[in-house]
Amino acid sequence: MKQQDPRDTKNLYLAIGLSCLVVLGWSYFFAPPPEKPRPAQVHNAQIGAQAPSATAPAGQTPGSQAPGAEQNLGQGGLAQGGLAQGGLAQGGLAQGGLAQGLAEPPEPRKTRAEALAEGPRIKLDTKALFGSISLKGGRIDDVSLKAYRETPDPHSPNIVLLSPLGSPAPYYAETGFFAAPGETLALPRQDALWTADRETLTETEPVTLSYDNGQGLVFHRKIAVDDRYMFSVTDSVENKSQRPATLHPYAIVARHGKPISANFSVLHEGFVGVVGDAGVQEVKYDKIEKEEHATKTFKGAGGWLGITDKYWAATVIPEQSAPVAASFSEREQASAGNLAPVKIYQAGFVGEAGATIAPGATGAVETRVFAGAKEVDTLDLYERTLGIEKFDLLIDWGWFYFITRPMYWLLDHIYKFIANFGVAILIVTAMVKAVFFPLANRSYMAMAKMKAVAPQIEAIRLRYPDDKPKQSQETMALYKREKINPVAGCLPMLIQIPVFYAFYKVLVITIEMRQAPFFGWIKDLSQPDPTNVFNLFGLLPYDPTQVPVFGPYLALGIWPLIMGVSMFVQMKMNPEPADPVQKQVFAWMPVIFTFTLGSFPSGLVLYWTWNNTLTVIQQSLIMKKAGVKIELWDNLTGMFRKKATG
Repeated sequence: MKQQDPRDTKNLYLAIGLSCLVVLGWSYFFAPPPEKPRPAQVHNAQIGAQAPSATAPAGQTPGSQAPGAEQNLGQGGLAQGGLAQGGLAQGGLAQGGLAQGLAEPPEPRKTRAEALAEGPRIKLDTKALFGSISLKGGRIDDVSLKAYRETPDPHSPNIVLLSPLGSPAPYYAETGFFAAPGETLALPRQDALWTADRETLTETEPVTLSYDNGQGLVFHRKIAVDDRYMFSVTDSVENKSQRPATLHPYAIVARHGKPISANFSVLHEGFVGVVGDAGVQEVKYDKIEKEEHATKTFKGAGGWLGITDKYWAATVIPEQSAPVAASFSEREQASAGNLAPVKIYQAGFVGEAGATIAPGATGAVETRVFAGAKEVDTLDLYERTLGIEKFDLLIDWGWFYFITRPMYWLLDHIYKFIANFGVAILIVTAMVKAVFFPLANRSYMAMAKMKAVAPQIEAIRLRYPDDKPKQSQETMALYKREKINPVAGCLPMLIQIPVFYAFYKVLVITIEMRQAPFFGWIKDLSQPDPTNVFNLFGLLPYDPTQVPVFGPYLALGIWPLIMGVSMFVQMKMNPEPADPVQKQVFAWMPVIFTFTLGSFPSGLVLYWTWNNTLTVIQQSLIMKKAGVKIELWDNLTGMFRKKATG
């Protein structure tokens, strides 16, 4: 028996090591984390989602409270931060951000139900939303989604998006006015009680809130909502005093405490917005503190900005022609008792062009608030009808927008026709295969030629066993004589990469894929295969993915196993590499990819399996047409023969 060259052994170990690094890198940058309670479930558990927000006290219309404390950007009040650091005239949001100017005092934490019951509210009830709006501060702070639930079980709790101050996880939108630098005005405080002209806000019946500061200024806040997720908030001021008042509109989305995120590396969660001519601005929760004063500022006319989760978002949208100073910011708020400080994340804007309201006159400004699901069609509709620039980028389509967005469009339209996203994936995969068939045909022909010259390559290796450069020189000369491109056979796999990425991105980012069933045990194509070979597919009462250290690598269900078999068969369709190092690497690739894709969305595994199957069929037809022997069976039986004679 021929003794193995030590250099081959060294190369083999090096190749295996590099393969492991590639897989680990892939897992780090692309694979989802180990399965855990879904963000919506954990979030709702934290905020007491069992309490029915829609039945919170509604319709109460208390009288106006005593005038609030004076607010002046130059002295005290809001002057302690944000616009306060020099006011709008000296850079506005540049020092500390809008957030520091809107700080709430520390307060004891309550359950969500207790926080909702603490003050008067008007009921929110539309086709898509339910909840309530606080008359204390006039905030949009209790919103749940009728069409979405935590799990595929139709009886599971609805998704809760926004929650009030005082609850375990406050998350709300607020609009109002700042007084211009030098003005001393009694503006509605954040604890001001507003009156309401009706008890329920619906898509056909807007609500108007009112507040009298007792010094000649009467504030009105008209809140309307459509049949989806867009609120229109018109803040107006009647000046019944004897002197003019100059005010700047503002709007914020604030979130107390860092949420539990989906934690996908290819998915953005955190601050997002488009203001003016600048492109989309995205800052993750952990990155904002690295900005100066933990604040990122930008200016422009119109746009939108807010906070996004994987499937849900809340944004504030100024009048599209109005110049604004906008910011993303983070700050810490002291907690009552011995609790650790809470980080508050805030996205907001202030109108740079203040309005001066003369005595006897009225000034008004309209702000929109989006609070809901990131549905592609809905965002496109708002962008088209309301003129909100690049509103579809609230969904993280990524750098390859030109691939991902058309891939979604194709999948979605086929799904609407056949009503099964899994089948739509199969159809689109077959369509992509058909489009690239001519190129694949040439590639597989090149592979067939490689197979035909394999004996000559082996002869070169035997002729120059200790001279690697000479082996390479003679091999390249052989390729040139036979007109063979040695990398042509890799093209089909390379072509799959952008398509694979587009499928992966679509499955991760679009809510249309959420809880979309396939057949059998696959109830949600956006989640990993729920079965697991390591607990005998559910027969043993434990979760292998929770095993310390190795758990994340034990998510191995039925579809990943089928995918591994399909990839193995595909590998055996190709000529065996002459280089033993390459041969070992290719032999282990199906095993590595099986474990790697075990924790991926089952829709992606379905695509990969079907793609491998089509590749095997396609390659068989091409090789048969070219008169090349298909050695799949020989390669399979050869594995066992070598093992038996070894």
